[in-house]
Amino acid sequence: MEEEKEEVKTFKELGVCDQLVTACDNLGWKNPTKIQIESIPHALEGKDLIGLAQTGSGKTGAFALPILQSLLEASEKSVQAFFACVLSPTRELAIQIAEQFEALGSDIGVKCAVLVGGVDMVQQSIALGKRPHIVVATPGRLVDHLSNTKGFSLRTLKYLVLDEADRLLNEDFEKSLDEILKVIPRERRTFLFSATMTKKVKKLQRACLRNPVKIEAASKYSTVDTLKQEYRFIPAKYKDCYLVYILTEKSGSTSMVFTRTCDATTFLALVLRNLGLRAIPINGHMTQSKRLGALNKFKAGECNILICTDVASRGLDIPSVDMVINYDIPTNSKDYIHRVGRTARAGRSGVAISLVNQYEVEWFIQIEKLIGKKLPEYPAREEEVLLLLEPITEAKRISQTSIKNSGDARKRKGENEDEEDELEKYLGVRNKKSKKFMRRRD
Repeated sequence: MEEEKEEVKTFKELGVCDQLVTACDNLGWKNPTKIQIESIPHALEGKDLIGLAQTGSGKTGAFALPILQSLLEASEKSVQAFFACVLSPTRELAIQIAEQFEALGSDIGVKCAVLVGGVDMVQQSIALGKRPHIVVATPGRLVDHLSNTKGFSLRTLKYLVLDEADRLLNEDFEKSLDEILKVIPRERRTFLFSATMTKKVKKLQRACLRNPVKIEAASKYSTVDTLKQEYRFIPAKYKDCYLVYILTEKSGSTSMVFTRTCDATTFLALVLRNLGLRAIPINGHMTQSKRLGALNKFKAGECNILICTDVASRGLDIPSVDMVINYDIPTNSKDYIHRVGRTARAGRSGVAISLVNQYEVEWFIQIEKLIGKKLPEYPAREEEVLLLLEPITEAKRISQTSIKNSGDARKRKGENEDEEDELEKYLGVRNKKSKKFMRRRD
C-alpha cells in the first residue's frame, strides 16, 4: 500500500508550471493519469513521443499541457501564432481537442482555430486571420486551407500532434497527410498518439519522428478493469427485441448503441422513438451542425440513447455514458476496443453488451482473442424478450412508412432533408399501443 502511495504524482511534480497546475485543478484533474505521468516529463524536455494508451486514458492532456507550457515560455519573447497543429480523424474529436486546449489555456489567453469539413471555409479563414496559437484540424480541410487561404501557412509550426494516428493512416487521409508533412518545418517536435500500434503507424514513426520516446501505458489491446463486458447470442430476426429489452431493463442509463451503417442509425433511432425511448442518431451523413446538435442533446441528457456508427467510437469524451451496446458486431476487432472505451472512463465503471447473431460469430471470436478473455453471457429470458416482438414490428412499420413518405416528399420538392429532420418530423408519430405496452412491462 505504501508503494502505491509513493507512485501517486501531482502535475507539479511532473514539471508542469503553476499556471497550468491551476488550470488542471479548475478542470477537476486532481492527479495525472498513467500516460500523462510517462509522457509529460519527456515532452517538456523537448523529445518526440509515441504514446500508446487505452481510449479514455487522458491522452489529450498528455500532449496539450507540454505544448501550452512551451507556448507560455516562447510567448515571453514574441507572439507565437500557429505554434502547434493537432490532426484528428474526426470532426467531433477535433472540436473536443480544441475545447480542452481552450479550457486549459483560458487564463493565459490561448486562441484556437478548428478546421473541419461541413463548416463554412470563409468563417474558418477569418479565424485563421486572427493568428491563433493552436490549429486543430482534420487532414483534408487543413490541406484545403493551406492551398486556398491567402496568407495562411504553417512555416512557424513548432509542434505537430497526430491523434488517433492509426485512423489518420487509412486511405481516406494518407494523401492529405503526405501533403501536410511536405509543407511544415522539419525542425519541430512531433507527438504521435494511438490506442493501437499498426504497421502503418510504425511506418509513420520512421518518416516523421526523430529518436522518439515510446510510451506504452497499457497492454497492446486491452479494455479497462472497471468495464463489465457481456455478450448475448441471438437469432438475427430477434436482434431488435433484445436491444429494446436491454434498453428498457436499464432505462435509467445513458447508452451508446453502435450500428454498422449510417442508414441503420436513423432507422433504429426512429424505431426507438416510436416506442417512447429517447434516442438520437449521429453519423457521417449528417451535417456538422446536426452532428454537434445530436451530441450536445446527448451530453445534456435530453436524449439518453445515442445511436451511432464508428464515427463516434473514437475520442469523444462523454463522461456520463453508462452502457455501450454493440448492435452490430464490428468487422474489425480493434474497433471493439474503441467502441467500449466510450464507457468506464477515467476510473468509472461501465457495461458493454454485444448482440451476436449467427452471421457474426467469427467476428466475435476474433474480439475475444484480441482482448484475451472469454466474455460471460448477458442473462435474459427469451420468452420475456419475445413479448416485445409485436410492438417492435409495429414501430418498425411506422418508421419505414415515415422514411418512405419523407423520401417521396423530398423527391417532389427536389430538396435535401437531413436525417435528424426526419426524426423531428415524425417524433409525434408513435405507436400508442406500443407505448402502453412498454409502460406495462415491469
